[in-house]
Amino acid sequence: MTIELSESFKAYDVRGIVGETITADTVRATGAAFVDALELAGSTVLVGGDMRPSSPEFMTAFAEGATARGADVVKIGLISTDELYFACGVMNAAGVTFTASHNPAAYNGMKMSKAGAVPVSSETGLYDIRDRAQDYLANGIPAVEAVGTVTERDVLKDYAEFLRGLVDLSGIRPLKVVVDAGNGMGGKTTPAVLGDTVLPGLPLEIVPLYFELDGTFPNHPANPLEPENLVDLQKAVVEHGADIGLAFDGDADRCFVIDDNGDPVTPSAIAALVAEREIARAQADGEQEPVVIYNLITSNAVPELVEARGGRPVKTRVGHSFIKAVMASEGGVFGGEHSAHYYFRDFFNADTGMLAAMHVLAALGEQDQPLSQLMDSYSPYVASGEINSEIEDKAAAVDRVRAAYADQDVIVEDSDGTTFTSASEGWWFNLRPSNTEPFLRLNVEAADQASMEGVRDHVLGLIRA
Repeated sequence: MTIELSESFKAYDVRGIVGETITADTVRATGAAFVDALELAGSTVLVGGDMRPSSPEFMTAFAEGATARGADVVKIGLISTDELYFACGVMNAAGVTFTASHNPAAYNGMKMSKAGAVPVSSETGLYDIRDRAQDYLANGIPAVEAVGTVTERDVLKDYAEFLRGLVDLSGIRPLKVVVDAGNGMGGKTTPAVLGDTVLPGLPLEIVPLYFELDGTFPNHPANPLEPENLVDLQKAVVEHGADIGLAFDGDADRCFVIDDNGDPVTPSAIAALVAEREIARAQADGEQEPVVIYNLITSNAVPELVEARGGRPVKTRVGHSFIKAVMASEGGVFGGEHSAHYYFRDFFNADTGMLAAMHVLAALGEQDQPLSQLMDSYSPYVASGEINSEIEDKAAAVDRVRAAYADQDVIVEDSDGTTFTSASEGWWFNLRPSNTEPFLRLNVEAADQASMEGVRDHVLGLIRA
């Protein structure tokens, strides 16, 4: 029976269960469709993947499909997702990496990019690729006269040099840094960028946690968004007397930060800190009003800081393809998401957790305060973090919440999920169905802990009723 690709092709990428909704045959057909939909015959296509057991087989299958339609494939091997974006930007070539990011071990998927690290999403060709691949699965891949070639290239050193050229850490004070790679690709990129495996060392003492690449995730899921997956890092920061802790997700494009007390730093606070640095740098280069992009579940602290520093905040929908598009159209210098995706104009408008981590290390190492004190001014509000609820009827759950607040002084906005804002009481929350998982996601922000907890518990009670 032919696999229905609509089960694995999502709005931003491809994710499926290995052997069920994503197989070597579907990947091979997708490789051919990728070349045809983006008109890449005779051009270079980059192919890499993460440490999941199925990634090598899928890289080979995609290369077979792409070369069958006349593209020349360059295999760039075991990579983080932001390494793909780097390679697509520097080499001006389209590419794909095989990863399911933070999803469990049974999953794999594809993140695709056009030349210049321009994202491929449902609005920019992903569904065209899906439909062509579905046809090739049923009827075979059409032959061409001149098939493409396959070569290999390692981009890790170039990637590390590029990032070090954007943030100079050589002159900071010595820092002890605990890094939890979660058995994901951060175990390879961290020693290259922050350590001394491919470049000279920095004034950083790296304490590694789970650097062994293992796509079965034997220690904990590679999803730092879930608090239980940060526990080991929090303990290690305190035990080692470290200055900071960093946690990467499976494909290492997101980075979470733990302060010297072992407490998580909200991604919105990190976005505010990095935005401040990028605004100052752009202004020093003569830019009058640098633009910073943030999504609708980012803390109000971010747009408030941007305006205070002379920048212009621009709000957008959740999701990397949307933010990258607005980064390009607005000329944004930086973009931040509360999910710990951070986007940089100097990184081809793409997201890279490692570059964000380097900015935090620079800010910390350029002054004498501990991170916990440094971050105080960037966190004026209290946030719940993202809370997932597995709900069978998500629309009905949102309707229950909408009805409960119908007679209150609350503004309801439906631009991306549903956002409820009480200006008089100083809180907001957003309910948004996941595009890749069976969850309804809740984010709450308020002026103080008690207010946040009150709103959070009330809304959770409504949606889980």
